[in-house]
Amino acid sequence: MKVAVTIAGSEAKASAFVVWRGFEESVRKAGAYGFDGVELALKDKSDIDEDRLARLLEANKIEVSCISTGQVFADRGMYFTHPDPEVRRRTIEVFSGLIGLASRFGKTVNIGRARGFIPEGKTREDTEALFVETMREICDIAADSGVEMILEPVNRYEINFINNLDEGAALLEKVKRGNCGLQPDVFHMNIEDARMGESLVRHKKWIRYIHLADSNRYAPGMGHLDFEEVFGALKKIEYDGWASIEILPGNNPDSMAERAIRYLKPLVEAYNN
Repeated sequence: MKVAVTIAGSEAKASAFVVWRGFEESVRKAGAYGFDGVELALKDKSDIDEDRLARLLEANKIEVSCISTGQVFADRGMYFTHPDPEVRRRTIEVFSGLIGLASRFGKTVNIGRARGFIPEGKTREDTEALFVETMREICDIAADSGVEMILEPVNRYEINFINNLDEGAALLEKVKRGNCGLQPDVFHMNIEDARMGESLVRHKKWIRYIHLADSNRYAPGMGHLDFEEVFGALKKIEYDGWASIEILPGNNPDSMAERAIRYLKPLVEAYNN
């Protein structure tokens, strides 16, 4: 297991759910604090200069773990189940650009709230049909670039569609593509999944990536989540991917990042031995 931290560009809006902003400084800090990688929160491939990013990563001995797409939804209002076909088409184009970037960095693209929601007057069945159709097209684009698409269930207080691992896995079964999987986030699981460990084990075939945050969405160790249960379940399913720190930065992002890696480092070292 390797550990990443979420970052965005300096111009990212408050809706970008990241620890640090400013790519150059964030990558430097990630390396200095002992993270193995960075998760890039982007709204478009043009947010970042690829060659400059490559130099930053090499200089700081850091990898890209994943490209996350929360800003595509929160900043640009684009999502898979949008009722307007033209907006869905533009959403696919944006994801295609991010997939191209991921083909060079990380090979993985997250789908959070950009999967969409059930609007008033529409049924769950209508929404699922649009999601499956759009997801298939995006997965096919990603497959050509060797990129995997990972779906993140999000709790009911933030969105009304795909709230837990059971719902996510059921929809991926309908998508029927080999390059998709689930991205559990233990903050959301603490709200939606009755037993986090059991849910992770039950859906072992889909788990590709995981977000870590405590029950208060601060650094692991600052709330009441049972990370021994989480790591025990991941060990049981022989998970060997990334764990990414997606937490509220608080008043001092540096301190929050330091607390996260200090708490997790012994757990990860024990996990990997």
